[in-house]
Amino acid sequence: MVAISCGTFYPLIWLLLSSFRENRDIFMAPFALPEQLNFHNWAEAWRIGNMSTYAKNSVLVTSVTLICILLFASLAAFALSKLKFRGSGLLMLLFAFGLFMPLQSFFIAQSYIFEQLHLKDSYMGLILPYTGVGLPLAIFLLKAYLDSIPKDLMEAARMDGCGDFTLFSRIVLPLLMPSLATVGIFSALNTWNELLLAMLYIQTDALKTIPVGLLAFSSRYMTDYKLLFSALALITLPMIVVYVFFHRYIVAGLTEGAIK
Repeated sequence: MVAISCGTFYPLIWLLLSSFRENRDIFMAPFALPEQLNFHNWAEAWRIGNMSTYAKNSVLVTSVTLICILLFASLAAFALSKLKFRGSGLLMLLFAFGLFMPLQSFFIAQSYIFEQLHLKDSYMGLILPYTGVGLPLAIFLLKAYLDSIPKDLMEAARMDGCGDFTLFSRIVLPLLMPSLATVGIFSALNTWNELLLAMLYIQTDALKTIPVGLLAFSSRYMTDYKLLFSALALITLPMIVVYVFFHRYIVAGLTEGAIK
């Protein structure tokens, strides 16, 4: 496992080290260590590549998408798990289908609808499909955890006078926190790195997210590898830091509810 981990992380480490070097050093000794940590490359890549605009757009789209997924998924999971109503099984089956349908299968229809609603070239043109794609997995994970919560807890709360909203906000939501952390990390990573929809729906440079901006950056500065590597390092490190600090919540959230 150590050997596999080293082989997996070596390209990332090489990318990070190359971002501190000059182009001639990268070509002459590609595997050598940098003589000094030259953060000037990072500053130049951030300024020339318009990375501040792309980063702002990515943060905005990711944040709003994450809030929508966590809110709607927790409400839907609570309803499907604890509230009995006609058609709940069919509705859950439809959400399960969302786990298996590739994005390309409904892209043409979605693109036509967005064209008619004038949602292209806007933040909502990304937030809506990102939320829709992220909801099936989020609902599946949260419902699986809620199914493991004893009915006695819910019945005791109702005997104390709790309505559905109070039951959800005061009891269910605090219990969902580990699973919400898991769903949040997965959703944030997927939204931050998504390229296809961002490339097809956003044409205005001021609205582009980091993956699309980086694609344009790499074609614009194809031979300036020091800037390209610096830009790659700038957008990769934040998500790695998030994962390193919160990875334990992924395991905890996935195992919560495994045993009743």
